Amino acid sequence: MAETPKSKNKICFFTKHLQGLSFDEIASLGAEAGYDGVESPIRPKGHIEPEKVVDELPKYVEALKKQNLELMIMTSGINEVSAEQRTEEILRTAAKLGVKRFRMNYFKYDLKQPIWEQLQAVRPKIKDLVALCKEIGIQPMFQNHSGKDYFGAAVWDIFSIMREYPAADFSFAFDILHATCEGGLSWPLEFNLVKDHIGAAYFKDFKWDGRKLVTVPLGEGQVDPKYGEILMKTGYSGPISLHLEYLEGKASDPAVLKEFRAAHVRDLKTLKGWLGWA
Repeated sequence: MAETPKSKNKICFFTKHLQGLSFDEIASLGAEAGYDGVESPIRPKGHIEPEKVVDELPKYVEALKKQNLELMIMTSGINEVSAEQRTEEILRTAAKLGVKRFRMNYFKYDLKQPIWEQLQAVRPKIKDLVALCKEIGIQPMFQNHSGKDYFGAAVWDIFSIMREYPAADFSFAFDILHATCEGGLSWPLEFNLVKDHIGAAYFKDFKWDGRKLVTVPLGEGQVDPKYGEILMKTGYSGPISLHLEYLEGKASDPAVLKEFRAAHVRDLKTLKGWLGWA
């Protein structure tokens, strides 16, 4: 029997809005809502601060394993090899615990300086980071953000560097919300450019409030539901990460947490429909 997309892709969710919950509480929510794992901020002001990764990350991974979940993507504060970012210490710790990929921190342009020269200036930083990650056995991923000064907002800029590496060594955490925000009707062009270098597929949605981007539940905004079908038709077999960035409130409040749980179930159902799994 031919393998189905459902058996290929694992789905995780970004846990930023669960700040303040224990590792066990985060794991329980993920398991109850039907996810395969989590994407979690292991960075300054995240679930685990960089200087505590060696001691605390094993505890988090173990809490997830108890619920048959995995830390599918580690969202980091790392964008270069440096002692300040504790790059090697954090990545070696994560890799030993079975973490296969991490999202890099962003770079920003100085709009008062020439753009092309700034892009070339990050090339050696990326080269050194990719080399270290290959030796350690963990995949660096760069997320395309939207905004006037973000590297990768146009997708083409970072891809001009990324295309020099095998996808297994350096890929996009491709964010369809930001691609839609920046590309408007041209997001299929950006997607087709980088589709062979997608290490993780991010799903989230937004609406415009005047000129302001406002995140909303999946299926209630500007992101084209057909994207899920298009992604699956490429044969993409990597992880899918659902972001519920519209959620507000403290997860430590039982009433708020109840709303969060319902949102995780609802958006996961919508996502599976988009992917053709419903």
